[in-house]
Amino acid sequence: MRRSTSCVTSILRRLWLDRRGAIAVTVGLLTPVLIGMTGFVIDIGHVMYVQRQLQASSDAAALAGARELNCCATSIAVSTATAYSAAWTSSSVTGANKNADSNLYVQMVSGYPKLMCFASTGVSCTGPDGNNGIVVRETATVSMWFAQILGISSIPVTTTSTAGGTGGSASPYDVDIVLDTTASMQNNDPNCGMSKIACASAGVEAFLKQVSPSADYVGLLAFPGLSSTTQQSKDYTCGGGTPVTTAYKNVPTTTTAGKPTYQVLGLQHDYKASATSTTLNTSSALVVATGGGGCQGMQAPGGFGTFYADAITAAQNDLTVNGRSGVPKVIMLLSDGDANATSANMPSAKLKQQCHEAIAAAHAATAAGYVVMTIGYAAPMSGCSTDVSPTISPCATLQQMASAPVDFYSDQGAGCASTMQSLTSLIAIFGKIGGSFTAPRLLPDNTT
Repeated sequence: MRRSTSCVTSILRRLWLDRRGAIAVTVGLLTPVLIGMTGFVIDIGHVMYVQRQLQASSDAAALAGARELNCCATSIAVSTATAYSAAWTSSSVTGANKNADSNLYVQMVSGYPKLMCFASTGVSCTGPDGNNGIVVRETATVSMWFAQILGISSIPVTTTSTAGGTGGSASPYDVDIVLDTTASMQNNDPNCGMSKIACASAGVEAFLKQVSPSADYVGLLAFPGLSSTTQQSKDYTCGGGTPVTTAYKNVPTTTTAGKPTYQVLGLQHDYKASATSTTLNTSSALVVATGGGGCQGMQAPGGFGTFYADAITAAQNDLTVNGRSGVPKVIMLLSDGDANATSANMPSAKLKQQCHEAIAAAHAATAAGYVVMTIGYAAPMSGCSTDVSPTISPCATLQQMASAPVDFYSDQGAGCASTMQSLTSLIAIFGKIGGSFTAPRLLPDNTT
């Protein structure tokens, strides 16, 4: 009996000291918890993935919409942002939006995309849309897989993206601005409150404030042409006097030392310190020419009527010879008048069809890969008296000179209106063109 008791006691002692299988018991007890935690981590990771995917869609939609701000007509920015979103047409139809995902039902939050005018960005809200920014807000519901055990069937995800129409990275351009300096540009512009040439110069200033000196080089030409290269500095030297112009028949389209020229200044990039600066360098000859140096700047001596075909060709030649390799080229021409120089001032071969000659010169530049932008400054709806077969108006001439309809601007003076650009302020027009040289940019969502 005593041996049986001892045997039992020994067996119990061995069982008590034996730890084999203890971990298995622990694992068995914790396995549901570990599986639950792993599943919850997988669910949260999926939600974060969807959130990043949706944020990328919102960013793409906001940037796409911002690129169209004040471009053409009201609502294009909104419709473009929607087209680049991930929003479905309905809960059962994925739709054709460029970032739609057939596995995720996305909706645009009611009231969005929303156009905004952000005062803090310093960008004008003038234009068809009347705003300079756009906000996109998308939402989706992400179904849970493992968290449903805990009663969490889904989690809503909402993303917001805010973008401005300009101010992003600058693409490099070589730009020649061609200004009308005929006698009519001395007239007062009541909308601007200065002479037309002063308003045009202020417009060029607005353009320079928008572009980047490290990316964009800017030159200046004028018509009628100057009588000699010694006259150039009078337009960018304080107190330099009035430049002397000459008849169009005397002006070559290429610049040669000692010869008359259309060119006032070659390509410059010292007009401000950096891309983000809004203060122009008053020591820059280009800034002085725009009146930004505290003196008169560009003048309008006139004297030989209006003819701008050769000025376009001169700008093209300048950009070809002096422009940077591989950098896009832009010619911007502003005129308030009619191409109708008299026979006394014109070579006989160019006396007739002066408006159509300007169109041909601009089309030649476009065909060569340059962008021609034109600005009708109260351009008349009738005129071009030298163009009799076919007839054409100065307004239509400037429209047809532009490389594309979107490249024609007008202040709508004298009834001449652009079909794609509705700005009526000359300074705002130049600012809009300058802004188009930079990409749209994402902004903080709390931008005001």
